[in-house]
Amino acid sequence: MKKTILFSVCLCVLSLVQAQTYKPWDKGAFETRKYRNLFVEMGYAPKDVEAKLQEVFNDVFYGPNKVYFEVGDTMAYVSDIKNHDARTEGMSYGLMLAVQFDKKDIFDRLWRWSRKYMQHQGGNRDGYFAWSCKVDGTQNSAGAASDGELYFITALIFASNRWGNDTGINYKAEAQRILNCTMPKEVDAPAFGGFGQRQQDNTTPQKQKMFLIDPDTKLITFTPDGFGQRYTDPSYHVPAFYEVWAKWADDGRADYWMECAAKSREFLHKAIHEKTGLNADMCQYDGSEMQGWGGRRNGSNNFRYDSWRVPMNITLDYEWSCADREWQQQYGEKIQNFFYSQGVNDFVDQYRVDGTLPEEGEILQAGGFRKLRHSIGLVATTAAASMLCHHAKSKEFVDALWNAKHEPFEDGYFDAYYDGLLRLFAFMHLSGHYQVIFPNR
Repeated sequence: MKKTILFSVCLCVLSLVQAQTYKPWDKGAFETRKYRNLFVEMGYAPKDVEAKLQEVFNDVFYGPNKVYFEVGDTMAYVSDIKNHDARTEGMSYGLMLAVQFDKKDIFDRLWRWSRKYMQHQGGNRDGYFAWSCKVDGTQNSAGAASDGELYFITALIFASNRWGNDTGINYKAEAQRILNCTMPKEVDAPAFGGFGQRQQDNTTPQKQKMFLIDPDTKLITFTPDGFGQRYTDPSYHVPAFYEVWAKWADDGRADYWMECAAKSREFLHKAIHEKTGLNADMCQYDGSEMQGWGGRRNGSNNFRYDSWRVPMNITLDYEWSCADREWQQQYGEKIQNFFYSQGVNDFVDQYRVDGTLPEEGEILQAGGFRKLRHSIGLVATTAAASMLCHHAKSKEFVDALWNAKHEPFEDGYFDAYYDGLLRLFAFMHLSGHYQVIFPNR
């Protein structure tokens, strides 16, 4: 009798353990056209998930703390409000969100603003986008930040697939133009690079190469000109986007884009710390931490704001392509294990890649504050990584995102822009709404 009771108890315990583990899929959406709704798998009601997703979308685009602003009858911009500007990061994210939610009016407004004020029409930077503009359209910096082009191209291809090219904007032609302009070319060398950083030497060559993708390594640059093209940013690596280009850009470079996707995945293996799962904010092309331009002195080697995007980018590549699933699943659990060790509701938003806390001088300021926080943007991306995980801990990260309130901190700091956008992307991932948009014909 005792043995029977013990056996029954063991079965109950085993059932509870099994109920708390999850099975990531082994095929991607490029192949299956299917998506997990992890919220529902974890016990949330489908109607509640849909309502929550719409609520988060409305927070970004329509609510009292929105970051989307319409201009006249035909244009709009997304603003990093705390920095009083519009950035290619936010504009291209806005385009991706609009096409994912089938909001053609929002997409077209954002594209018209981007093309009019940000995109260079001729000159050395022809086709590229000024990474920061005042909200009246005046350029703060003429140089590009390469992740903007990455998202612009992909969002335009998806718009072409969803709405066609004969409704007033030829989306595919616009994407192809950017792709053609970002191929390596020789230009007059500017005295300053893309973010205004001075080149390392004191003499400026008469000519230099300009490229979005480094031709030797096939890896995306930090900026396509100046010192920034000598290294990369791990958060700019979204290999599945290159697969989108290979499938639907129709620019004659399909094999090249597939090679870029493979090289990007290889790079991420090298850039991720083997114990913590963290990555440096900026890296050499071999995956080692960036040297120079501040280095440890200003914390540029640390895991911080840009770095937050890496868990979600790897999740996206897994969901769409699943080409590197074994490593990606290990990565998801590794980085969640690190943040779990810091406390699911307590981890801060900047670390050295070995997991130690930065000194005060290394902490990157935001909105006039220099302070470590438990930021909802990082809460969001670590939750999105649950799509990669088997372990029961992943539900705690998802619950933390669901319950997190996007509101000002006690000292008044509030980031409607970056935190808000990452929060929305994470809800899309976890609800199965961040999808490959196939041609609608």
